[in-house]
Amino acid sequence: MTNERILKYEGLSTDEASKLLGPQDSNLEVLSTCFEKTIIFRNHDFIIDRCDENTLKQIREVLDALLEVVRQGQEITSRDVLYAYRLVSKKETTTWIDLNKKVVGKSQSGKNVSPKTIGQYRFVEAMEQYDIVFAIGPAGTGKTYLAVVQAVSMLKKGVVKKIVLTRPAVEAGESLGFLPGDLKEKVDPYLTPLYDALHDMLGNEQTDKYVEKGVIEIAPLAYMRGRTLDDAFVILDEAQNTTASQMKMFLTRLGFNSRMVITGDVTQIDLHRGMKSGLVDSAELLEGIDEIKILQLTSEDVVRHPLVQKIIDCYARKGF
Repeated sequence: MTNERILKYEGLSTDEASKLLGPQDSNLEVLSTCFEKTIIFRNHDFIIDRCDENTLKQIREVLDALLEVVRQGQEITSRDVLYAYRLVSKKETTTWIDLNKKVVGKSQSGKNVSPKTIGQYRFVEAMEQYDIVFAIGPAGTGKTYLAVVQAVSMLKKGVVKKIVLTRPAVEAGESLGFLPGDLKEKVDPYLTPLYDALHDMLGNEQTDKYVEKGVIEIAPLAYMRGRTLDDAFVILDEAQNTTASQMKMFLTRLGFNSRMVITGDVTQIDLHRGMKSGLVDSAELLEGIDEIKILQLTSEDVVRHPLVQKIIDCYARKGF
């Protein structure tokens, strides 16, 4: 290399270096891509090719932030590198470190689950403080997953006695009558994201036991009618596909010592043309109620593959 710059990390252990660099140096590759610089790691040094002082300072800030999270016992992924880079660019490094100190729950494998973006952090804070929370935003922002993690966490702590998961089954019609099988078999295809999150947090066996005992209830939105849900954490997923009357019905099921989280993406409404989404309607109607929190997540909160954010932004520019 010519004109190379060096960042020394002499106190870095082999284990810390491995976690910081990622599998097959995948995190380092993302860092190199973000700064458009060739960055290699050798003998506790990060070596950067042709780098000015400001860029060198920013690379150091990203590495320091990532290392602090590693030393908190958390794993670093490529998306963490990307988001840390974004916040360093906005001079908000400390904020990103604080995000990772916020533990929502522990997965079945023992890993801490923390918000990965400022929007996600606000969502988690809202679920702790408000009885009804709306999280509206594009795919990949962690709405469903974090809602399930929070629900499981509160169930384990004894704050609620059961978890209720529901989702409108627009494609099949609310009656679901013509589909083969029992209720669970009819609804399961529409609730895969919720099951995935439950399995991650509880494992397949424990999830199945809770479902069998009724501690976790999974039902289509139509089956919520006429009920009062006490001591429950209730999640309505894909809420953009509710009608205004369905949303009113759902929200009025709230019982004592219960929490409701409503998630949805208003850019993916599957209702018949001319029908207003219950999610859009309720977000406008309930805006002034202090006890209800309505959060808007954006492409900045996407924690999937970096390309997902770019795809969302491209569609947004075309009005989708």
